[in-house]
Amino acid sequence: MSEFEGVHALIIEDDQVSIDVLQNLLSQLAVRTTVLVGNHQIADHISAIARPDVIFLDLEMPGYNGYEVLELLRTDAEFDGVPIVAYTTHISHMNHARAAGFHSFLGKPVQRYSFADNLYRILNGESVWEAP
Repeated sequence: MSEFEGVHALIIEDDQVSIDVLQNLLSQLAVRTTVLVGNHQIADHISAIARPDVIFLDLEMPGYNGYEVLELLRTDAEFDGVPIVAYTTHISHMNHARAAGFHSFLGKPVQRYSFADNLYRILNGESVWEAP
């Protein structure tokens, strides 16, 4: 039995390869995932998502960028207190993500050997700021 069993992660991302990688890592930990493909209609779909335990949010997507989606999530009480993790290839965004109020930051590619530990820390309220 996994220590992550019953955990639900929301992935908001527009790149299918990045979605697949993150879903694979999460499934190995028995984490249930929901994917919301980042596009111009993302605002219409956010309210239909069941409350996750953690959100992985890409910063660069068409339509809405991750910072705009962060603001959308903050205005929805359903997501209050859920750790939102900036998930991007651009580690130069780390300081901006911190200033914007992201809980944590994981640079792509995600380090698979530290992923479980980082997820555990995030789910227990600790901020994680990791670049590859």
